[in-house]
Order: sequence, then C-alpha cells, then structure tokens
Amino acid sequence: MFARNVFMNLKSNIILAEFTKTMENEILPLLRKQKGFQDEIILSVPNGREIVAITFWDHKQSAEAYNSTAYPQVLKILAKLVDGTPQVRTFDVIGSTTQKAAARVAA
Repeated sequence: MFARNVFMNLKSNIILAEFTKTMENEILPLLRKQKGFQDEIILSVPNGREIVAITFWDHKQSAEAYNSTAYPQVLKILAKLVDGTPQVRTFDVIGSTTQKAAARVAA
C-alpha cells in the first residue's frame, strides 16, 4: 500500500465546512474513479486552517498515475480554497491497524 499526504492551508475567508463540502462533493468522486484508490483521511488542526489529506493507494504506480492525470484537476478545484500550492509527500505504508480492520470485516 502507498500513501500520498497533501498539506495545505485554507484561505482566511474559507470556513472548514466549505472545504469539507468541496472535498465530499467534488474531489472524493474524482478519487473514487481512479484505479487503485483505496481510502482518504482528512485532518485539520483545531483552528481549521491547516489541513492534511491522506490518500491510500494499492500501489505506488496507481498514485503516480493519479498525480499526472486527475490531480491537476483537483488543484484547480482547491485553488479557490487554499493559499498557494499544496505540498505533496509520498510514503510506503509499512503498517496499519485500519488495513487489518478492513480485512477482518471483509472476511
């Protein structure tokens, strides 16, 4: 499994609820169409300005394909909500209790 962490700061005139609505209605449907997409977790600091969106992918190649095809569209959607360009870091997932819990439920 592979993870993409996207760090961003909301514009000062954007409320967290507006960001969340955009993620649910515009970005998550795009992610669900991507080959290899597994899940997404979105975190915010208590004041709601700093956001981390973590997406999980079956393989690094799937995340890379998303990055070059659909992510530019996501950046256009996010441009109205975030200051600057989001920072992306990638990681190999080496352990996850969530992944184990999902396997137990499926069994």
